Amino acid sequence: MISNFKNKTAVLTGAGSGFGLECARIGARLGMNLVLVDVQQDALDKATAEIQATGAQVLERRVDVSNAGEMEALAQAVKERFGAPNFVFNNAGVGAGGLIWESTVKDWEWVLGVNLMGVVHGVRLFTPMMLEAADKDPNWQGHIVNTASMAGLLNAPNMGIYNVSKHAVVSLSETLYQDLALVTDQISASVLCPFFVPTGISQSHRNRPDELASGQPTRSQLIGQAMSDKAVSSGRVTAAEVAQKVFDAISVNQFYVYSHPKSIGSVQTRMEDILQGRNPTDPFAHKPELGVELKRALRAV
Repeated sequence: MISNFKNKTAVLTGAGSGFGLECARIGARLGMNLVLVDVQQDALDKATAEIQATGAQVLERRVDVSNAGEMEALAQAVKERFGAPNFVFNNAGVGAGGLIWESTVKDWEWVLGVNLMGVVHGVRLFTPMMLEAADKDPNWQGHIVNTASMAGLLNAPNMGIYNVSKHAVVSLSETLYQDLALVTDQISASVLCPFFVPTGISQSHRNRPDELASGQPTRSQLIGQAMSDKAVSSGRVTAAEVAQKVFDAISVNQFYVYSHPKSIGSVQTRMEDILQGRNPTDPFAHKPELGVELKRALRAV
């Protein structure tokens, strides 16, 4: 249980937009020290200016979270400026779609590099710092939040590479929660599993490194991009609302954080499939017209 956020330090990756920026805004209102991390310099500069204008203490770093060396330098900079962070929001993420066999090696390296290894680096670098701080002070408290997705609990078609990355984040986070419970009562963890929320994730390709460019997109990847654009832009739950849910969850040590609790019904169906050994349920059973439309688009000559 954490009720006092004032003067506590939070590291936020993906802080230039979406959930990261909204969590930073809440942190500023609560009087926190904020470490803003993003790979997109202009978005980071804008976010930094906004948060600094509130009077919050800010450390800003442009970092590719998939890069171990850059993340190690970030951890050192955080330690030197603020000491061990009380909160780490491993939030940076990219989206990608298409039939799973059409994903290139560079597609896999990019998506898993950011979505999975970015979280891995955040956990491996900051958790030891947090545990050391907790050992020195019995009143010290910390919390790690990893951003996964409902795609980490479900397996929608035509977005396999993204599903794989987010399932890995859920697994990592559940294990982190259990591992922390073995060694400390002062630090815990949560996993954020948002559904479609208006953020910049559907335009992730804007930050794709040149060395991981993958040539012309396939038909299925173009279809996946269009579907993602439509679903994300039409989301009715805002990133600000989701960010508040995250802080509420930290306050009561809630592990699973959902933006759309009603979507858990689909997860229950998947679990029943597994428990009963039945084949995966049609993901479009509740909206058959979407499945018909996707099949038609993918099979078009």
